[in-house]
Amino acid sequence: MGAAEVVPGVSGGTLALIVGIYETLINAIANVVLAGRQFLGLSGGKPSTARGTATLKALPWSLLIPVAIGMGAMVVLGAKIIEPLLEEQPIAMKALFFGLVIAGTYVPAHMVTKVGGWNPVYALVGLAAAVVLFILTGLPQGNITHPSLILVFFSAAIAICALVLPGVSGSFLLLTVGMYDPTIAAVNDRNVAYLAVFALGAILGLALFVSLLKWLLENRARITLVIITGLMVGSLRALWPWQGSDRELLAPGDQVSTAIIMFLIGALFVSVLLIIERRLGASEEQVDLLES
Repeated sequence: MGAAEVVPGVSGGTLALIVGIYETLINAIANVVLAGRQFLGLSGGKPSTARGTATLKALPWSLLIPVAIGMGAMVVLGAKIIEPLLEEQPIAMKALFFGLVIAGTYVPAHMVTKVGGWNPVYALVGLAAAVVLFILTGLPQGNITHPSLILVFFSAAIAICALVLPGVSGSFLLLTVGMYDPTIAAVNDRNVAYLAVFALGAILGLALFVSLLKWLLENRARITLVIITGLMVGSLRALWPWQGSDRELLAPGDQVSTAIIMFLIGALFVSVLLIIERRLGASEEQVDLLES
């Protein structure tokens, strides 16, 4: 997920969805927000240290801690390794992630069938979501060399929403508004002031958005998953290997065979993850049946 957040066009939420931890993460982040409100007395009633502490203790820390450590490590490594690879081998790298995302689209699409299925209306909604993101990812790249800390704060608050929304890339949003290069530079240079303001903006954005997303998944799961499917399909535009300097799509040209191989590797990687996740899920169900 951390590596995905460094790659423009790939969402960390997409990876969480593929490996089967998406809903758990959404609920956990929402409960962290709830605990903060309980500490401050904003969730009904007076401030309560006991309620907030109880909510935090109930979180799945055995999942959250490894995810947080892994993401933090890969954001730093990704800024050093993946970002240069995108510049040196853009066709191969984009083809790899194109295959990853297109295979991963199966996950929310299949989840829709499990909560009511598809019909013409939902198909149109999914298509509309895909078109919106297709247009968004075609906008010319911005360029800001010395952003103010206020701009850093609000850019982070918006971009962090992509962390938990499959199909929408936070790094691509930063790229569009011209904040990607300064942010990568801040990570590489260990710019503490920049990173601290960015983190505060991210926390605010995540706190506001994740509660809404949790409610939607609990109360409007079908339409939410349809939109997520559409967003993932629309995001593929950003990962098309052959693009011009202004993000215009080009016909396949150089390194076609390399692109095909990398595409297949990405798709195969996701397929293997899905098979493993399904078998683990089946094994857990069998254990539950035996215990009952």
